[in-house]
Amino acid sequence: MKLSEKLAALEEQERKAAGTTKLRPRTDGKTARRNSKTVSNSNWASSKRKVRELVLAEVAPKMGGLSEDNLMKEVRGALDRIVQREDVKVSPIERRKFVEEVFRDTLGYGPLDPLLADEAITEVMCNNFDDIWVEREGRIEHTGASFTDEVQYRAVIEKIVSAVGRRIDESAPMVDARLPDGSRVNAIIPPLAIHGPVLTIRKFAADPYKVKDLINFGTFTLDLAAVLEACVRGKMNILVSGGTGTGKTTNLNVLSSFIPDGERVITIEDAAELQLQQPHVINLEARPPNAEGSGEVRIRDLVRNALRMRPDRIIVGEVRGGEALDMLQAMNTGHEGSMTTVHSNSPRDALSRLETMVLMAGFDLPVRAIREQIASALHLIMHLDRLPDGRRVVTSLTEIQGMEGDTILLQEVFKYRTLPSRDGRPSGELAATGLRPKFVDKLNELGIELPAKVFHAHRGPVPTDARPESTRKVRVPSARELAAPERAR
Repeated sequence: MKLSEKLAALEEQERKAAGTTKLRPRTDGKTARRNSKTVSNSNWASSKRKVRELVLAEVAPKMGGLSEDNLMKEVRGALDRIVQREDVKVSPIERRKFVEEVFRDTLGYGPLDPLLADEAITEVMCNNFDDIWVEREGRIEHTGASFTDEVQYRAVIEKIVSAVGRRIDESAPMVDARLPDGSRVNAIIPPLAIHGPVLTIRKFAADPYKVKDLINFGTFTLDLAAVLEACVRGKMNILVSGGTGTGKTTNLNVLSSFIPDGERVITIEDAAELQLQQPHVINLEARPPNAEGSGEVRIRDLVRNALRMRPDRIIVGEVRGGEALDMLQAMNTGHEGSMTTVHSNSPRDALSRLETMVLMAGFDLPVRAIREQIASALHLIMHLDRLPDGRRVVTSLTEIQGMEGDTILLQEVFKYRTLPSRDGRPSGELAATGLRPKFVDKLNELGIELPAKVFHAHRGPVPTDARPESTRKVRVPSARELAAPERAR
């Protein structure tokens, strides 16, 4: 007898023995509760799936001619009828929760809806349909939320992507999109994502942050806010740099709030995220290629087109490639006051990245010519970092002062200084370096005056009631002061 036949015979004997004997395996209370919970969750998920399919089948033929309010009423009515008709096995206490979850699954984004509504959450990261993480107050934590199954998970991704005219499938397995409130969405599916679809949502506040909010968060100081407002009004070209998740787009929004209302502003982005409050704003958005590989419109094409739209200022959400050259050209040809962002680790690294991206435009330009373009186009670099405790702060405001040989000269106007930690929490402050920047002369010519004290470096002890304890500046005594008590003794 073959080995496979022997194994089959043994399995048959075990099945017969299990059928004749009614012995139950002994389980402890914890195992029994866990098994019961697993069965309960399975029943809950299967009931939701069944009801959702029935609701969609009943409402789908009517969806075309219904407004949003009427559609919600129709879905709720169909949901109530189906729950009663199908006799869903849900306790009366959980019935309301069940109805709300199915309603969200049908019209919303399922388990993402409460996470998106939570103002304390800044990022939602779905690694799989049952593995959802969030960033809350700068810390990443796991949630107990999950989609019913991968079918629902993929349906939500399709709903988000199709709402902005994008697609995601095997031929285009990754996509950037946005939610109706402007929140940034990135999705990537197999075969690129090996273990299943991954959805990442960078949330933006429904009410855009203003400069006073960033001052309260500790991102800005009053002195820095005054300097930046004067620079934006004086049409300085500003580059916002920083790593991923440091708040570049949020700070770009705040900088744009200083633009006078009478100016025509054109924004250019991969996926529209900026929330400018000016009355005269034109928003342009890049477009990926279609299924045939044609129809692509790049940021670089939009920057060139914007030059023909009579802009006072051009704001590019982020430069990643050859559009850096077109942006610098625009800044050097009368479109002052333009702003953009770039990923980098420091202000000096930001300039190096710009050089590399200019070369990506396809022109064999000498390095000195590129650096001269950068030095004449940009006036300020505002760099942001995320601290170990999750806070996002401006760590440097750097002025570009021109060229010396082949090197671009940089001078820090404001710098973040780390202070001795208290209670194990990192602390520090953003303070002026004490150097007078060159752009002050240009601002004076335009009639924009800045008080000289905003550039004064802090010297001597700071009054204890002048600032919160966590941000007080600690003064280190000099060697002479330390020696004085010794001499007296």
